[in-house]
Amino acid sequence: TMAHSFTQEYFQIPVVTRAYTTACILTTAAVQLEVITPFQLYFNPDLIIRRYQIWRLITSFLFFGSLGFSFVFNIIFLYRYCRMLEEGCFRGRTADFIFMFLFGGIVMTLFGLFANVFFLGQALIIMLVYVWSRRHPLVRMNFFGLLNFQAPFLPWVLMGFSLLLGNSIMVDLLGISVGHMYYFLEDVFPNQPGGRKLLMTPELLRTVFDRPEDPDQHHLREQQEEPQN
Repeated sequence: TMAHSFTQEYFQIPVVTRAYTTACILTTAAVQLEVITPFQLYFNPDLIIRRYQIWRLITSFLFFGSLGFSFVFNIIFLYRYCRMLEEGCFRGRTADFIFMFLFGGIVMTLFGLFANVFFLGQALIIMLVYVWSRRHPLVRMNFFGLLNFQAPFLPWVLMGFSLLLGNSIMVDLLGISVGHMYYFLEDVFPNQPGGRKLLMTPELLRTVFDRPEDPDQHHLREQQEEPQN
């Protein structure tokens, strides 16, 4: 049956991509059905600190505007690049992937304290796209059949597209900046002379999200993570 094949397909999506995409779709659906309003979701440091509305720290990453072109566009990009990262360089490393989300979310939230940003989900998507594109520099891209370019230009093309749609590019710039910070700390700095790995995934995350591995595999992972000079 169709429902069965959909369920099967759904549960084949890797866990982080599945959870985040589902949360975004459900949040938008709840707003469309007027169960909640965007005013209950947006990032507002004042309400978070003074009224203890802690949920805003999370909901500001889950809403991309009402159902429409922008929402569909964001969800497609989120699903595509989140899944490619999770099945590619983060395969078998769920804890590290979640830690990347936490790093991005915390830095963006700190930035949000000083800037007038209400929703941060789009910045998170651009961060995922940025990290993917820097790790696949030779992939040829085609944007709506109009532009051909190599992967590292993709975040900037998306920013240009935001500009054409009349959206603020502040969020895109934030995503690119945080993506670059992660890429630099994770991929560049550890391989510099005198550099080392600064982003350490907490053991708690590994315990909860990563399957217990045998000692050989652990040794192999440590070797992979050692910077090559």
